[in-house]
Amino acid sequence: MAEMKVEGSKIPAEEISNPKLKEAIEAMQAEGSKQNVDAMINAMIEAKFILPARVTTIPGARTENGRTMMNSQTQVQFRLLENNKHERFFGVFTDIEELYKWQGNEQAQKVVTDFDSVAHMVMDPKSNVLGFVINPFGKCVTFPKNLTISIKQQRDYMNMKENTLKNGAQIKLSEPDEYPIDLMAALINHFSTEPGVNAAFLRMLEQDGQMNYFIVVDFIGDMAQTFEGISQVAQPFLDDEIQLSMMPFSMEFARNAVKGIEPFYIKKEEE
Repeated sequence: MAEMKVEGSKIPAEEISNPKLKEAIEAMQAEGSKQNVDAMINAMIEAKFILPARVTTIPGARTENGRTMMNSQTQVQFRLLENNKHERFFGVFTDIEELYKWQGNEQAQKVVTDFDSVAHMVMDPKSNVLGFVINPFGKCVTFPKNLTISIKQQRDYMNMKENTLKNGAQIKLSEPDEYPIDLMAALINHFSTEPGVNAAFLRMLEQDGQMNYFIVVDFIGDMAQTFEGISQVAQPFLDDEIQLSMMPFSMEFARNAVKGIEPFYIKKEEE
């Protein structure tokens, strides 16, 4: 069992069916073309899933203005799948029929959720899982942790209110004429306090005549918080001539932009 917080839906589990996703999975398994894979991923992002859970209420108390106030907390524990290598995954289900193929879940409480919430759970280091599996006892599809992170980050980046890279802009990448040592030192110090950041790269990016420091970040966690932290650290080093653009390493453009470039920050391995 894994104890996690997850955003639930008010839709009854019995009403969840996902015919579009199930058809997309069958088409992909029949022919694994890029078109079918992309269609399956898009259907997965739009789907609602059922997770079997054990929900318990734990009584507690807090002190307020010198008085003891009784309260309660809800604890949600999710049952995990484990393969013969003792690797653990979340099992998510497209409908009740698929859920009941996993014996022992007939009396389980059912949480209805979506990809974003499942991705948050997979990325949480406390979950200690390697990804999630759709319909593990039927026509199943496994989403390893790295793929889950990549899909989530690309989705978040495209949904940002202000993309740091403007669509349709004329773009030119280059190396800095003079490396901004003070900016890089400040960012290295910042990243050393952010355990979710694995590496960071710096290039110069010109779009529609505006020069930008282009920071590509390999990270796990909330994109808005990660980018906001970088923006705050970088702000004193920006001016009208040079601004800031950021992109997660999971984006194809970002990976190509830093191909062959050494990161200016790499997370130190724990000893």
